[in-house]
Amino acid sequence: MKPNAVIGLKSKTGRAIAMVLRESDRSPEFVLRQEVPLSNSRMPATQQPYHEVMELPWDEALIAVQPTIAAIEKIASASLAALIEETEALGCRVKGIAVVGPADRKLERIGNPHIRAHAAEGVLFRRVIEVAAKANRCRSWAFVDPKTELEESQREIQKVLTALGRAAGSPWRSEEKAAAMASWASLSR
Repeated sequence: MKPNAVIGLKSKTGRAIAMVLRESDRSPEFVLRQEVPLSNSRMPATQQPYHEVMELPWDEALIAVQPTIAAIEKIASASLAALIEETEALGCRVKGIAVVGPADRKLERIGNPHIRAHAAEGVLFRRVIEVAAKANRCRSWAFVDPKTELEESQREIQKVLTALGRAAGSPWRSEEKAAAMASWASLSR
């Protein structure tokens, strides 16, 4: 029987950092790390969609950005499908997708259009991963701070993260750690 794996993704603007972990008797094991495209360089609007419409009143911007969001959702679904296929080719059964990103916010309350565009994109790229998971018939879990979801002590968390970092190799930044912790927390669900 194939071991269960969870794809942990830390959303970023236009991309995500993926850490795939699988179940093990002791602690989660590293399977795969990669950067997942959520935008297309030939379609610049998909990289920062709210920046493209930030000069519009917020109500109009929400409408104007919809075609670009639909394109981003297609890109994310295709990227996630490829990652799921690659994970399964490595002998794992994908149990679900764990997404780390900002919480939903009342974006209309942000007065500065440029700051609002950044905040909206943060929420958007987390959400498109959730949409992509559903499109790929995968369960998803969302996290703002996955460390708070782990029941292990801080010392044990650090020990496991250090071992995962050694297995994954460099770079081992906060993005990889967050995606790994989300994957780990979701494996036990």
